[in-house]
Amino acid sequence: MQCDSLDSPRLEDVLAGNSDKYRIVTVLDQIADPHNVGAILRSSAAFGATAVVVQDRNAPQESGALAKAASGALDIIPYVSVVNIARALEEMGKQGFWRIALAADGEQQLPEIPPSGDVAIVLGSEGSGIRRLVRERCDSTAFIPVDPRMESLNVSNAAAIALYALCRK
Repeated sequence: MQCDSLDSPRLEDVLAGNSDKYRIVTVLDQIADPHNVGAILRSSAAFGATAVVVQDRNAPQESGALAKAASGALDIIPYVSVVNIARALEEMGKQGFWRIALAADGEQQLPEIPPSGDVAIVLGSEGSGIRRLVRERCDSTAFIPVDPRMESLNVSNAAAIALYALCRK
């Protein structure tokens, strides 16, 4: 079967709604694996995130693999494609979002960061992490403590843990 792609909602439109409740936006910086992105979509929907934001290039398109990994989340949560992640983060900052870069070398453990309002959690690519300009647009950097014998978590697992921690605040 052939069909047209779903329309991508605009970031401005997504952020304009639901401003009366605590909002979490998941921002993905060049995460290329559709299985990871699908799993992050599923976790974002499960923990009540407002949207998942990706760059229009260097991110997987809505495909069968992504949709299967998302397990229905594409129908629940907006998958917003933007031209420039750094500019999108600037716009979120103007709207009062606390922007947190999740990185192994973060300044604080994620549960110790006390955002006082809406939050954008930024996750980087599986290999190189969050790009410099994107990281510079964040208000803080955080890490998830793991056993020192393990270097890091898979990005979709880290997203699920971070979203759980943030939705409990």
